Amino acid sequence: MKNTYKYTLLFSIALLLHCGKSVAQGCVAIRQFSGIGNAVGQGNAIEKGEWNISTNYRYFKSFRHFRGSHEEPDRITNNTEVINWSHGVDFNVSYAFSERVYGILSLPFAYNERSSLYEHGRTERHMTYSSGLADMRIGAGYWLFSGEKARKGNTAIGFGLKLPTGDYNAKSTFYNVGPGGSPEERPVDQSIQLGDGGLGLIIDAQGVWNFPKNFFLYYDGFYMFNPRNTNGTLTNRRPSEAIMSVPDQFAFRTGVFKPIAAVHGLGLSLGGRLEGIPVKDLVGDSDGFRRPGYVVSVDPGLSYMLGNFTTRINIPIALVRNRTRSLADIADSTPENFRHGDAAFADYLVNVSLAWRIIKKDKGVFNSLD
Repeated sequence: MKNTYKYTLLFSIALLLHCGKSVAQGCVAIRQFSGIGNAVGQGNAIEKGEWNISTNYRYFKSFRHFRGSHEEPDRITNNTEVINWSHGVDFNVSYAFSERVYGILSLPFAYNERSSLYEHGRTERHMTYSSGLADMRIGAGYWLFSGEKARKGNTAIGFGLKLPTGDYNAKSTFYNVGPGGSPEERPVDQSIQLGDGGLGLIIDAQGVWNFPKNFFLYYDGFYMFNPRNTNGTLTNRRPSEAIMSVPDQFAFRTGVFKPIAAVHGLGLSLGGRLEGIPVKDLVGDSDGFRRPGYVVSVDPGLSYMLGNFTTRINIPIALVRNRTRSLADIADSTPENFRHGDAAFADYLVNVSLAWRIIKKDKGVFNSLD
């Protein structure tokens, strides 16, 4: 019973790391995937030869426009705001090759809608759409400690690839933009493209540490290097932004998890998260169009475990939203014409996860934590 209880706690925290993965925040195209260790989030909750299968659903509606960290509420008042609705579902599989080494595969799908005036001749509001497979991830991670050294906590490092499986030239119908004001098929906005066309290298870390009175500290973060410069997809914007950029991406989260003694298997979490798109990539050129920026959120969560199934819900609430100046903004600015593009952000996200641990029947769990 003691081992089972400790397993319940760590499994719930592991799903917390999975459930809090990054998701597009609106016009700043933060893609709906995380790093390697927390893409499935079960590396510290399965033993050698065991599997974990999980799925995660995410939803947001972005509509509040920011230029820098300054909100522009007149966009809503004047009915000129851009609205994105995004639904994403990931299917994830994790396998423990040993006590310390695990592998993951994550297959994401997305459905997006976008409503705007400016993309349809600025006279009528219309919708554009995208749906299908997004960019999948594959990789592995390694826990730094084992046995007695892992009694109070552990940290894992992960490496992997983001594969360009998502359509990065998805098209929809745009109205009042063709010859004589006719409709025309064009690539959808970067924020609702299913992929970015780049082969990305993901480096990440995640960990959990046991504090007194059954509090647990959790943390995870990743950086994705996207060396490809531009992907060839047209934007119908000014010359310096005519082609879509293939940007890097980053995220970091930390917080505390507390099991609720009165209800076995129930746990609460509270933390913070930072995620965004940099102005300039760390490797390679950064030409073309991107909306760089970041979001800082408070991240409350609730989890419940029954047998080998664990479910979680997290609702990150945005505290700071900042659309930073892009390289094209800087290059095109003059003393008479200062450029700083805007972006629409969501107030909150909804993340819901369900995980199933497929155990080895002939083994106990987390004996090293006795």
